[in-house]
Amino acid sequence: MNNVMKMPDRVNSALRWRCRRGMLELDIILNQFVDNQYVLLDTQQKNTFDQVLDYPDQLLFDLFLGYMQSSDNKVSELVQTIRQSASV
Repeated sequence: MNNVMKMPDRVNSALRWRCRRGMLELDIILNQFVDNQYVLLDTQQKNTFDQVLDYPDQLLFDLFLGYMQSSDNKVSELVQTIRQSASV
């Protein structure tokens, strides 16, 4: 029996739709994170992830590739987790 935690399909579909971006690189980074780490986040981190998904593509790209850092510590910590998940 597989003990991997899973999201309900409805939640998973909605989250994957929100992760669709205009840049292939962001699609790959975000979907890899959702596949491997999202279910392990606590409620606060999931709320921060939801906030981050509202950012423009270029800002996300710059954050994930380390070209800039957020002044919000919660966002910075989550971005670091996403970068580690995607091996960026």
